[in-house]
Amino acid sequence: MLKLNGIDELVARVGTDLGTTDWYDVTQDRITAFAHDTEDFERIHVDPERGREAGFGGTIAHGMYTLSLGPKFLYEVFEMNGHSLGLNYGFDTVRFLNPVPVGSRIRMTARLQDARPIDGGYRFTIRQTFQIEGHDKPACVADAVVAYFH
Repeated sequence: MLKLNGIDELVARVGTDLGTTDWYDVTQDRITAFAHDTEDFERIHVDPERGREAGFGGTIAHGMYTLSLGPKFLYEVFEMNGHSLGLNYGFDTVRFLNPVPVGSRIRMTARLQDARPIDGGYRFTIRQTFQIEGHDKPACVADAVVAYFH
């Protein structure tokens, strides 16, 4: 894990990879819990037969489930100290490129794309690439925007 002491240390890493997480198991229990929490019961996520009928071989994770792992994964990639507040600021782009089948494993690589000053701190754009073990094409690529304040 990368440990950073202050916003300036993160600014200095623009254009570099911050790190890659360990593999994370995508289970039906986790997908179903996400469906309950969001009330998104699309059958390809919760009904294996419907997932097979749709050509996925079984259920697949919600795209938003994959994306929602971004903050968890960022905590695994780097630790930020020496700031008063850190906030998720939004996304510039999000693309779901490959379905994530139940039983697969995913991980995320974070690359610091940009840093821009804002009132009281900086906003950072971090490219989050969610990879599926054994697949060349990523599940999701998202440009997350995170703000850190002095």
